[in-house]
Amino acid sequence: MAKHHGSSIMNNEQYEALRDKGMSKEKAARIANTPDSGTKGGHASKYEKRTKKELYDQAKKIGIEGRSKMNKQQLIAALREE
Repeated sequence: MAKHHGSSIMNNEQYEALRDKGMSKEKAARIANTPDSGTKGGHASKYEKRTKKELYDQAKKIGIEGRSKMNKQQLIAALREE
Protein backbone atom coordinates (compact mmCIF):
# COMPACT_ATOMS: atom_id res chain seq x y z
CA MET A 1 0.00 0.00 0.00
CA ALA A 2 1.25 3.46 -0.87
CA LYS A 3 2.35 5.74 1.94
CA HIS A 4 0.78 9.15 2.29
CA HIS A 5 3.34 11.82 1.35
CA GLY A 6 1.32 14.82 2.42
CA SER A 7 -1.32 16.88 0.70
CA SER A 8 1.18 18.17 -1.86
CA ILE A 9 1.38 14.75 -3.61
CA MET A 10 -1.78 13.90 -5.55
CA ASN A 11 -0.86 10.34 -6.59
CA ASN A 12 1.13 8.68 -3.79
CA GLU A 13 1.34 5.30 -5.54
CA GLN A 14 2.81 6.80 -8.71
CA TYR A 15 5.17 8.97 -6.67
CA GLU A 16 6.56 5.92 -4.85
CA ALA A 17 6.99 4.00 -8.11
CA LEU A 18 8.94 6.89 -9.63
CA ARG A 19 11.12 7.23 -6.52
CA ASP A 20 11.81 3.47 -6.65
CA LYS A 21 13.06 3.98 -10.22
CA GLY A 22 15.58 6.50 -8.89
CA MET A 23 13.90 9.81 -9.70
CA SER A 24 14.49 12.79 -7.45
CA LYS A 25 11.76 13.77 -5.02
CA GLU A 26 11.08 16.97 -6.96
CA LYS A 27 10.77 15.28 -10.35
CA ALA A 28 8.64 12.42 -8.98
CA ALA A 29 6.33 14.92 -7.27
CA ARG A 30 5.99 16.99 -10.45
CA ILE A 31 4.99 13.93 -12.48
CA ALA A 32 2.70 12.50 -9.78
CA ASN A 33 0.90 15.84 -9.55
CA THR A 34 0.26 16.11 -13.29
CA PRO A 35 -3.39 15.38 -14.10
CA ASP A 36 -3.80 12.14 -16.08
CA SER A 37 -0.06 11.39 -15.93
CA GLY A 38 -0.75 7.79 -15.05
CA THR A 39 -3.24 7.12 -17.82
CA LYS A 40 -2.49 5.68 -21.22
CA GLY A 41 -4.16 6.28 -24.52
CA GLY A 42 -3.44 9.96 -24.94
CA HIS A 43 -3.74 11.64 -28.28
CA ALA A 44 -0.19 12.98 -28.59
CA SER A 45 1.48 12.38 -31.93
CA LYS A 46 4.45 10.04 -32.17
CA TYR A 47 7.81 11.68 -31.58
CA GLU A 48 8.98 10.84 -35.09
CA LYS A 49 6.10 12.85 -36.58
CA ARG A 50 6.92 15.96 -34.54
CA THR A 51 9.25 18.72 -35.65
CA LYS A 52 12.59 19.26 -33.97
CA LYS A 53 11.22 22.48 -32.46
CA GLU A 54 8.24 20.63 -30.96
CA LEU A 55 10.59 18.02 -29.49
CA TYR A 56 12.90 20.73 -28.18
CA ASP A 57 9.99 22.56 -26.54
CA GLN A 58 8.82 19.34 -24.87
CA ALA A 59 12.37 18.62 -23.65
CA LYS A 60 12.58 22.16 -22.26
CA LYS A 61 9.23 21.76 -20.52
CA ILE A 62 10.38 18.67 -18.63
CA GLY A 63 13.91 19.92 -17.98
CA ILE A 64 16.15 17.77 -20.17
CA GLU A 65 19.69 19.14 -19.94
CA GLY A 66 21.85 19.53 -23.04
CA ARG A 67 18.85 19.75 -25.34
CA SER A 68 20.21 22.70 -27.32
CA LYS A 69 23.03 20.53 -28.67
CA MET A 70 20.81 17.55 -29.55
CA ASN A 71 19.57 16.60 -33.00
CA LYS A 72 16.06 15.28 -33.57
CA GLN A 73 16.95 11.63 -32.90
CA GLN A 74 18.80 12.52 -29.71
CA LEU A 75 15.83 14.57 -28.50
CA ILE A 76 13.52 11.61 -29.17
CA ALA A 77 15.82 9.27 -27.23
CA ALA A 78 16.06 11.71 -24.31
CA LEU A 79 12.29 12.19 -24.17
CA ARG A 80 11.73 8.43 -24.19
CA GLU A 81 14.12 8.00 -21.26
CA GLU A 82 12.11 10.43 -19.13
